[in-house]
Amino acid sequence: MEFFDKLGKKASEAYKATADKTGKLAKEAKLRMKMGELKSEINDIYEDIGKRVYENHVKEEKEDISNEIEEKCTKIDCLSDEIDSILKQCLELKDKKQCPNCYTEIEKDVKFCPKCGTKQEEIKEEPAKEVEIVEESNNENQTSNDNEKQNEEEKSNLEKTVAVESDVDENHDETVQHLEVEDE
Repeated sequence: MEFFDKLGKKASEAYKATADKTGKLAKEAKLRMKMGELKSEINDIYEDIGKRVYENHVKEEKEDISNEIEEKCTKIDCLSDEIDSILKQCLELKDKKQCPNCYTEIEKDVKFCPKCGTKQEEIKEEPAKEVEIVEESNNENQTSNDNEKQNEEEKSNLEKTVAVESDVDENHDETVQHLEVEDE
């Protein structure tokens, strides 16, 4: 009977390991597919930019297309950031990191990149944060007081932000008025 128990445990462990590995592979495949879509979108934007610049070049009457180009470049920046984030997620799934010099995928614990020889910085993991579990029935009043304080702080921060922004708007208006007076 002991033999079958051990066999069952081994089979269960193998199943769990396989399921975990399969789940990681599926997730990585989805992430890589998303990354491909984003790269394709970036290429389309590149094409639009080039087409728009050329069209403006051949026109007799030139337009100011800098704002349009700037918007498209900003979109490319956002998409590139999203691709970087996805790449980091893929590396996490494979328990690897990327060499900052040659961008090769390498093991997390290596001291030097096997491809280019660059010394790797050690990854310092954040220590686990301690969490205090509080019973709701005894501390409902305390929790509501904490929530009220947090809401007051948020309102105060919002009021400060609005005040700063209105000061900036007023200063801008005064500067514009001052410049208009100087021009006259």
